[in-house]
Amino acid sequence: MRTIQFREALREALSEEMRRDERIFLMGEEVAEYNGAYKVSQGMLDEFGAKRVIDTPIAELGFAGIGVGAAMNGLIPVIEFMTFNFSLVAIDQVINAAAKIYSMSGGQYSCPIVFRGPTGNAGMLSSQHSQNFENWYANCPGLKVVVPSNPYDAKGLLKSAIRDPDPVIFMESELMYGDKGEVPEEEYLLEIGKANVVRQGKDVTLVSFGKMMKVVYAAADELAKEGIEAEVIDLRSVRPIDYDTLVESVKKTNRMVIVEEAWPLASISSELGYIVQRRAFDYLDAPVERITCADVPLPYAPTLIEASLPNVARTVKAVKGVLYQKA
Repeated sequence: MRTIQFREALREALSEEMRRDERIFLMGEEVAEYNGAYKVSQGMLDEFGAKRVIDTPIAELGFAGIGVGAAMNGLIPVIEFMTFNFSLVAIDQVINAAAKIYSMSGGQYSCPIVFRGPTGNAGMLSSQHSQNFENWYANCPGLKVVVPSNPYDAKGLLKSAIRDPDPVIFMESELMYGDKGEVPEEEYLLEIGKANVVRQGKDVTLVSFGKMMKVVYAAADELAKEGIEAEVIDLRSVRPIDYDTLVESVKKTNRMVIVEEAWPLASISSELGYIVQRRAFDYLDAPVERITCADVPLPYAPTLIEASLPNVARTVKAVKGVLYQKA
């Protein structure tokens, strides 16, 4: 099977869907003439033209609103935010328009739209450009929130997101666009809301999504050197969440550690911990543990970034804690 970059997988998904359905268009800052801020849309202007690959001003509220109106009138927009930090400028259109219009119209209007772009830390970008909003958007009924961790998932999930009749938040990472992985040449789609058990294990359930899966994989490898078998689960989406897969895993391993880049209060890991203790309390041999970002705006200095974010050492220590082993 061929190996391609994360950005190439996204480009293939977009291009294949745009060839399939002429109602689909891409709109955002620098997506056309510049070939995309992260080169996701490279070459797409040449193929699809300026009516379907559309450069916008630096005005997220405006072009998000245009996208919502277009979706309500029969088109299928893919709106690229250069970063989800900038989506806060447009959050009224996402939350109060896209997410609610089906309910408010009694089903007369749907809003098939995808809002996509990078989320979270990407290096020395400081507090205003390093935030995670997965849990913010997952809190809103009417939205689906997808966070792929590898090129294969990125392509299959983006194609499904574009075909979904409801608004989808599709969150990527600047630090993953160059990642390589195996992606089939033939068409495939992945179900939104179905987690992936990527490694079987019996001692602890390790859960994450997005680029934090890199931390989880590395931690699982370190634990394996000491004879600890971690079952690793990639959520893939955080609304809907595949609770059943998590609960069944905990019934087998009796312990769970969650790794998440967001701040701790009202996070996805908070929700997972609640559900597991609610549905699998009698199977737990230790409290659910979670690794999150420090409860501060992310600093600029590399040393402070490292101290703030989840990492392998913290994850290994947490696993040993729930196993009642010395770190």
